Amino acid sequence: MSAKDVFHNLVVEALEEDGWIITHDPYRFEVGEIEYRIDLGAEMLIGAIKNDQKIAVEIKSFLGQSPTYDFHNALGQFLNYAVALEEYEPERELFLAVPDFFYKSFLQREVIRKIILRYKVKLLVFELDTKKISQWIK
Repeated sequence: MSAKDVFHNLVVEALEEDGWIITHDPYRFEVGEIEYRIDLGAEMLIGAIKNDQKIAVEIKSFLGQSPTYDFHNALGQFLNYAVALEEYEPERELFLAVPDFFYKSFLQREVIRKIILRYKVKLLVFELDTKKISQWIK
């Protein structure tokens, strides 16, 4: 079952509740004849003086049989998207959306936290029960 099937609409609702405008669903772009498809693109108008804030969000469910395998796949996808997005639209920040249960358990392990820090993975943590974003971690 893909993340879009499971948590996609929940993350869309949580972002909108947080004041974001979903501009792309999915966010598609091409770099060097390679097509990329990130789950969401969103923008928030911060004010007249500041620039608009733009994000891209890749949503992962982490419901597979192996959290390590799921994390390896998500990390690889995130890193590929991050490099391509830097080329295509460098002002847009990429976030990996993760459910709170996965963040509180697997992502708190010491080696996993080191990996997240080393590769500068930005996280958007969403709560399943409240359908809200609980943390933005840069």
